[in-house]
Amino acid sequence: MTAYSAVTREVVRDLERLLGAHNVAVDPEKLASYSRDEVGLQFWDREYRAEVLVFPESTGHVSAVLAYADSRRIPVTPRGAGTGLSGGAVPAFGGIVMAFDRMNRILDIDLENLTITAEPGVVTAEIQAAAARHGLEYVGDPCSGDASFIGGNVAENAGGNKVIKYGTTGANVLALEVVLPSGKVTWFGGKRRKDVTGLNLVHLIVGSEGILGVVTRVVLKLVPRQEKVVDLLVPFSTVEEAIALVPRVMREVKLIPSSLEFMDRNSLSIVSRYLGSRLPYQEAGAHLIIQLEGNDEEVLSDQYERVGDLCFENGALEVFVADNRNFRDQIWKTRKNIAEAIIVLYTKYAKEDLVVPTSKIPSLLESVSEACRRYSLEAVNYGHVGDGNIHVNLLVDESCEDWHEAIEGARRDLYLATRELGGTLSGEHGIGLKRKAYLGMFLDDTQLEIIRGIKRVFDPNLILNPGKIVDL
Repeated sequence: MTAYSAVTREVVRDLERLLGAHNVAVDPEKLASYSRDEVGLQFWDREYRAEVLVFPESTGHVSAVLAYADSRRIPVTPRGAGTGLSGGAVPAFGGIVMAFDRMNRILDIDLENLTITAEPGVVTAEIQAAAARHGLEYVGDPCSGDASFIGGNVAENAGGNKVIKYGTTGANVLALEVVLPSGKVTWFGGKRRKDVTGLNLVHLIVGSEGILGVVTRVVLKLVPRQEKVVDLLVPFSTVEEAIALVPRVMREVKLIPSSLEFMDRNSLSIVSRYLGSRLPYQEAGAHLIIQLEGNDEEVLSDQYERVGDLCFENGALEVFVADNRNFRDQIWKTRKNIAEAIIVLYTKYAKEDLVVPTSKIPSLLESVSEACRRYSLEAVNYGHVGDGNIHVNLLVDESCEDWHEAIEGARRDLYLATRELGGTLSGEHGIGLKRKAYLGMFLDDTQLEIIRGIKRVFDPNLILNPGKIVDL
């Protein structure tokens, strides 16, 4: 294990000289707040706490802090908005937490090259709004988009609601300015749609969870904004009927929806308690949200009619057409608040992020039910059915004393079942600190050693976000 240096008063004074005293904090409440993400504190084996907090305002600030920390072997943990679900921004070895609240500018909207350039602390929804003002769209759409920072989206390769049509965050990143742990600054990529000059280091950094470098600018693709949007809310008696529809929409109607989301009965029940509102057919076995978009109202109308007919052929109980803002907002408010409802209404739970081939989703959910029966748990399942990414949430009764053991047993069983189904450990939430111990179930020793080797090339002193993804 690497021996790290402690943050002394002298270190704090040096950081104040580098950044200005107003950009350095040691207040205990602030340190506690910035030392966590959306993973509840009750899930960690001990308290993880930064020793000092820094708020860089520029690439130069980031470079200065990393060069200083690297020379003194002080760990640095980059942090966005703290909306992560893997402990990726938790300072596993203390040291410095580098928060990007003050690097929050949109630097450029290039209408000729259809790009937008932003600092890492810009809220994702602000990027979408800026693009929309020019009749364009940034199609990265994580459910946390109203709060998450674009830098965090890049670090985790965030997915979200529109992956089925537009891909993950990484599919929409053209270039990155990156500060390496040594303090050196470099650019990967550019405002180009094609580039095979050297290795594709843009997509190595995207999804690397902040263990290789710190992103200080990101250049994103924009696309023309579709003027017409329709959401279909489709309840089914069973999960199997709902899932069977998914490939048929693309194969038989010959279109790719912009979103194809899934919610089971339990997810609607819990979010209804939280929001105090209900969707139609609340007690159905499963609901799909199918979003279609276009610029021609007649073409779009024909498309959603054909999709609706196909839904009924597949056993749909009803097809609700949300072609007005109020109903559309109600549907998406329900979908996007499921995770928050769990956090508010429960204290003992595990939020998982499993991915299997779409056809295997019913088998995965049966494995979830088996694990719940075995360990006396309840489950809430929802997610991005179009790309096979299901958020499995294991809930424990508040009176259960050995809940840690029950949840860990269920997680192990689910991971084994996921692997047998050709699935993997995480689709968009990342490995971080939370899932690190289980990565070896999905990657062989050769792959794990490659990851360790890449880490050592970028960060030979192992100061940047140590303790995440793999042990070294």
